[in-house]
Amino acid sequence: MGSDGRPRVLGRAAARGAAAGLLGVAVMTAAEKLEQSVTHRPNSYVPGRTLMTLLGRHPSDSDRPLVWNHAMHWGTGAVLGALRGVWAAVGLRGPRAHLAHTAVRLSFDQTLENASGCGAPPRTWPLPEQAWDTAHKAVYSLTTGLLAERFVPPSLESRRGTLSH
Repeated sequence: MGSDGRPRVLGRAAARGAAAGLLGVAVMTAAEKLEQSVTHRPNSYVPGRTLMTLLGRHPSDSDRPLVWNHAMHWGTGAVLGALRGVWAAVGLRGPRAHLAHTAVRLSFDQTLENASGCGAPPRTWPLPEQAWDTAHKAVYSLTTGLLAERFVPPSLESRRGTLSH
């Protein structure tokens, strides 16, 4: 493929990955609501307060910015879905990619939440909170990855460097 076609393929992969990411968020949200109906764990508004803070607002810890929460939730899903679409195009696929993407999703959230001062490091959370957060992000990443791999062929997968690095 010529060098001018590669950006077009990557752009298409990112767009399809973003769609996969939005579907991944929908599945993750359904799983969260099901879990919360059983555990009675309350909603977290840290994502919304994080987005507000990153955009120069100053929410208090008692603010419950539902619209901002959704914007952060769905926006992050689309952005990291785009990344997963690019991964699918270049051949980063399967269980290793799903696991790596889960780590990226968790790290992305924690970087923004902690850099903004709106969240605490997960190691300070109660263990059930850590487990539920990880489980829900894994649901997102697995769903997003499976869909991205279905929507995006590995047309840019390279075989260069397979014998030596």
